[in-house]
Amino acid sequence: MLFEVGAITELPIFETPYLYFYLHLFTVIPVLALSFDKKVAFYKKWKYLLPSIFIVGVYFVIWDIVFTQRGAWGFNEKYLTGIDLGGLPIEEILFFITVPFACTFIYECTLAYFKRDILIRAERLITPTLIILFALVAILYWTNIYTSTTFLVAAAVLSYHYINLKAEKRSRFYMAYLISIVPFILVNGVLTGGFTQSPIVVYNPAEYLGIRIGTIPLDDFVYSFLMLLMIIIG
Repeated sequence: MLFEVGAITELPIFETPYLYFYLHLFTVIPVLALSFDKKVAFYKKWKYLLPSIFIVGVYFVIWDIVFTQRGAWGFNEKYLTGIDLGGLPIEEILFFITVPFACTFIYECTLAYFKRDILIRAERLITPTLIILFALVAILYWTNIYTSTTFLVAAAVLSYHYINLKAEKRSRFYMAYLISIVPFILVNGVLTGGFTQSPIVVYNPAEYLGIRIGTIPLDDFVYSFLMLLMIIIG
């Protein structure tokens, strides 16, 4: 596991066993506060959203458990409360609730505040390009379990949507995903050691692509893309 990633800047305030838990509060509290905005009325959609988050979350938790056991990644106890469920830190399980919840809020905000679908024309090029790119990377890095699995499943799920759903669903999703990259970089930057002495989530160098944006593995961007795709337009 790679514990030395080269922090962007170390923040002493982050050196706490509650850091991963605090990240969840940072993610969820603003969304809860803004959920009652009249134009978005996100709170009205919770009863539909939460079952979707649960179903997709179960899939990703199982994936997480398997990959942790196989040594694709692991967790730094220095930044964890020490409570485990099913072989995963409780904070990691919460990740599959809080992050999709917050990113779905971003999606709903784009629907409410951006009436014009600015990516609809580009979608006819974006989707086939992503499918081909994801599939090629999966094939070229077949022995890297995190890379091959993430990119292959992303290609398969996106292909399914391309065949069965209207283009407007995907173009709207792409806009929301692009906006969500900003908070994603902040949160995942902390998780991957951008602001701490060592990462919260540690990776096996042999199992991912080997490319990092700051301290974040490129694979994580596709992993997030896949998880949100399954929830938002699943």
